[in-house]
Amino acid sequence: MSFSSSSSSVSSHPLAAYGWDEGWEAEFVPYAEQNLLPGRVVRVDRGLCDVITPVGTVRADTEFVVPRDPMKVVCTGDWVAVDSDGEPQYVRTLLPRRTAFVRSTSSKRSEGQILAANVDHAVVAVSLALELDLGRIERFLALAWESGAQPVVVLTKADLVPDPVTLAHLVQDVETASPGAPVLSVSALHGDGLDTLFALVGTGTSVLLGQSGAGKSTLANALVGEDVMDVQAARDVDGKGRHTTTTRNLLALPGGGVLIDTPGLRGVGLFDAETGVGQVFAEIEELAEGCRFQDCAHDTEPGCAVTAAVETGRLPARRLDSYRKLVRENQWIVAKTDARVRAELRRDWKRKGAEGRAAMEAKRGRLR
Repeated sequence: MSFSSSSSSVSSHPLAAYGWDEGWEAEFVPYAEQNLLPGRVVRVDRGLCDVITPVGTVRADTEFVVPRDPMKVVCTGDWVAVDSDGEPQYVRTLLPRRTAFVRSTSSKRSEGQILAANVDHAVVAVSLALELDLGRIERFLALAWESGAQPVVVLTKADLVPDPVTLAHLVQDVETASPGAPVLSVSALHGDGLDTLFALVGTGTSVLLGQSGAGKSTLANALVGEDVMDVQAARDVDGKGRHTTTTRNLLALPGGGVLIDTPGLRGVGLFDAETGVGQVFAEIEELAEGCRFQDCAHDTEPGCAVTAAVETGRLPARRLDSYRKLVRENQWIVAKTDARVRAELRRDWKRKGAEGRAAMEAKRGRLR
């Protein structure tokens, strides 16, 4: 049975609701000739995955695509070619990914962990039940921009902030930390703001990200229109809930589009996200063009346009501190696998050490 473009149009393809388009159709041509089925991975669990195909959902073994590179493991959102029959059925290959949301592993080794593949929108859920952590939001956004997806920040549980003026200030604070990313306040309980979110995620594939207790499962249920995800109450003391979502699940939305729900993330380590960090702190990158030195670290260098903007109040000091932190972290991760970057960091540390010693000597000289 063939599902190539000669047998059906893309718009009427059984997988159209899951994001099948002309691009995937063209990629799959050689596998259709091998009598393989196209499919999208909706869930992965211990070497097995659920794949939605034109003939329904199949449980497939990933044994034949287990790579040495952890960045090439089968992930929720992947498009794959699977056996058309047999018991068990196997995933035979992955189609090239368009985007991939990657974080560093919790082990702090120089490895990445793919959270979702072929994503168009990265929806960062942030609970208004707790004080906003703008630094964490910036971290999520750096990974989202690096993935190639368009980030969207959704402030959940807006019903807990009944004062519209206070809510507007909170949204404004997040907008300042999220240049280029829409910021929405939503109450899944009352339905406030959901129409705007529907319009954003109603096309393409969206991944839902955030800490445990951020209200992701409640939001997923609201978008899907039914209770497809378990929901548990968050603790009043810290707003944290249990990991009600334990695997990454891909869900087709009734109004169009696809949603990938993810477990709550305790750690969000950067993984080679230089471009993403630059996008999150676009105003700092723009200011840096006016620095006297091209390799300015925006610290103690003379003629630094960035620190000058902090001194005049044009740039919040918190933004610069967050930028420095993420840049350092990203350099540390990249340096683990890039000898050139390691050498540059060593030279930078030696230079700063020499400058520090020279400053101390000069200070002692003035005190004598």
